[in-house]
Amino acid sequence: MNYKHLLYFWAVAKHGGVVKAAEHLHVTPQTISGQIQLLEEHFGRELFHKSGRALELTDAGQLAFSYAEDIFTLGSELDQVVRQPRGAARPLELRVGIADAVPKMVACRLLEPALQGEQAFKVVCREWKLDSLLAELAVHRIDLVLSDTPLPSGLSVHAFSHRLGGSAVGFYAVPALADRLEGEFPACLNGAPMLVPGADSAMGGRLAQWLSKHKLRPHVVGEFDDGALLKALGHQGHGIFMAPMVLHDEVCRQYEATLLGQASDLIEEFYVISVERRITHPGVAAITQAAREGLFTAWRQ
Repeated sequence: MNYKHLLYFWAVAKHGGVVKAAEHLHVTPQTISGQIQLLEEHFGRELFHKSGRALELTDAGQLAFSYAEDIFTLGSELDQVVRQPRGAARPLELRVGIADAVPKMVACRLLEPALQGEQAFKVVCREWKLDSLLAELAVHRIDLVLSDTPLPSGLSVHAFSHRLGGSAVGFYAVPALADRLEGEFPACLNGAPMLVPGADSAMGGRLAQWLSKHKLRPHVVGEFDDGALLKALGHQGHGIFMAPMVLHDEVCRQYEATLLGQASDLIEEFYVISVERRITHPGVAAITQAAREGLFTAWRQ
């Protein structure tokens, strides 16, 4: 394999197009296109297909990109390690998969112990669908998965779920919207505009059951897999949104929102999934211990 061809392919996938990759690598777009064509001939597979004016990775392209990511990340690490002063400690790598349903602010809080502790870790994060991350975990390409659900049953993945904790869910709205609502919580949700998590997500299913239990029928104006986008739209006043109460201060500050009320019987849970029955990896242990003794202490069920 010609690794220059692989580098050009990786740059196109990384930067989102031939022109941007060419600018980054200081070569012409024609050079990039020619090198990728040679790589496709080597593999005997197309790596990209056109979607309108954009390029999208094929299934073979996705597979090649995941390996290219590892190759060039390791190459960059090699360069840094060889250049560092003699005797300097090499940071231990902690490869984390974050299920896309996990709120970004929760993920940040969970990762803090690995970034601030006495042990030096180089944290490498991948965000993806849970099933894809579990496939990566199974072949030891990541060390742990942060998820809002335990390991699904029926999967042929030899892994174990470690519950970090849970948090009651709060319902928030910007003041202008909150002032228009009628009644006390949770009755004020009836008929009110609401932004909800995707129906296929764990919290989406729990929310539907909770609303049915309390005989509430909000006006759902949007359903989102991306929690950050959902909250951003809530910040713009498009609807009521939810967040774990462990993030109450951050939500009020970042999204300038007010708490309508909290549902103590609607719990959002978080897990570490690893291949270890008993956690021994120091990075995984640091995250797990800090979450159980700090972040989720008040909401431990």
